[in-house]
Amino acid sequence: MKLIPVILCGGAGSRLWPVSRELHPKPFMRLADGQSLLQKAFLRAVDLPGVEEVLTVTNRELSFKTEDEFREVNRNNRATSFILEPFGRNTAAAVAAAALRVVATHGEDATMLVLAADHLIHDQAAFAAAVERAQALAAAGKIVTFGIRPESPETGYGYIEADGDKVVRFVEKPSLEKAREYVDSQRFLWNSGMFCFTGGAILREFRQHANDILEAVEATLADARVAQASGWSQVELKADGFGKVREDSIDYAIMERCTQAAVVPCTIGWSDVGSWAAVSELAAADEQGNRVEGEALLHDVRDCYLVSEDRLIGAVGVQDLIVIDTPDALLVANRHRTQDVKQIYASLKASGHEAYKLHRTVHRPWGTYTVLEEGTRFKIKRIEVRPGASLSLQMHHHRSEHWIVVSGMAKVVNGEQELFISTNESTYIPAGHKHRLENPGVIDLVMIEVQSGEYLGEDDIVRFQDIYGRA
Repeated sequence: MKLIPVILCGGAGSRLWPVSRELHPKPFMRLADGQSLLQKAFLRAVDLPGVEEVLTVTNRELSFKTEDEFREVNRNNRATSFILEPFGRNTAAAVAAAALRVVATHGEDATMLVLAADHLIHDQAAFAAAVERAQALAAAGKIVTFGIRPESPETGYGYIEADGDKVVRFVEKPSLEKAREYVDSQRFLWNSGMFCFTGGAILREFRQHANDILEAVEATLADARVAQASGWSQVELKADGFGKVREDSIDYAIMERCTQAAVVPCTIGWSDVGSWAAVSELAAADEQGNRVEGEALLHDVRDCYLVSEDRLIGAVGVQDLIVIDTPDALLVANRHRTQDVKQIYASLKASGHEAYKLHRTVHRPWGTYTVLEEGTRFKIKRIEVRPGASLSLQMHHHRSEHWIVVSGMAKVVNGEQELFISTNESTYIPAGHKHRLENPGVIDLVMIEVQSGEYLGEDDIVRFQDIYGRA
């Protein structure tokens, strides 16, 4: 029986700001071992028996970043495929698109294992055993979810009331009193948000319970841009068609209405890593209950979680704090109020502040740029371009740019000129000039860009040619 893991890589991860941003969401967070949550999800999937390929549904803006993440860990060159959404329409649309693609490629009997990109599972052997049980139920036509045996009365999770492998009902996130009642009854499981079913079975459920979503997704897929190569494929959904898809979760659209729902109760060391308090539990505590990642000096400090990428943190006489320091933003929160961090994210987004969306280091299809300093009428960036990669042929109305090569070789289009620039050489790009930067070499190109002008926003760009298909 073919097994096709489907990784859903979306959402903002607003409760994990300032590390999680709109264009660097929670799945891309790196843990202490250097791997991201997304990479762990990929490795968890390919380690299962019978996996033909891994299909990932993600946002168009995150596609190159996602491929880079997989490339780092995909040492056996497992086949990967992608469905790229122009914007989120919740999990029902994502699952419908994945099911249609799986059935078209592998047939109705292929088993889909739907996984979140931002969860942790510590016991791979127990997870594999749970998947094997789920596959058997899926082969019998069941729509299977995974229920986690609760360790405590959590109010941040939905619950499943179960009778063996039969789903009795789904329950919304409860009050603490209700959660205690559920755990004490031993009939309730945490809803993990993972699913298993054949492609044909889930499409039949969509036709019965959410046919409008399925038809809209089918129409969008029929008009999608498709690209393929050996061991790789990509389906890019267009915004005009995808905008007509009703937004709903797979839980509401299908699972709560489905008469074929089944559940696999399991203990697999699962966590949705849904807050900084949950993240802190992944690190070892000292005798005072403190957890530190980075460099910190503590005096009379208890039960705190302190993270710094670059700077030394000094803390005196504090307790129950979460401190997350990044190059452009600092979070200080009571460890018992970390669910409310999303309010900071929401306020930043509502005000249009870039800190909800971007870090100082921003990933692009061709590499990265880092804002080193900016002020009135100037901005300084460090730009790194991968070998063989190229920025678009572009023009800016309001700013000029001075490029200085630090290492590597740059091939530059500057107006009517085409030239090569080596280490310690530079060129000047006046406002209004068409220009392009390319790395023709075999090592990374690193350069410093000094921008000056009356407006320095990233939206001051006109693209004439772009190998990555950006507008």
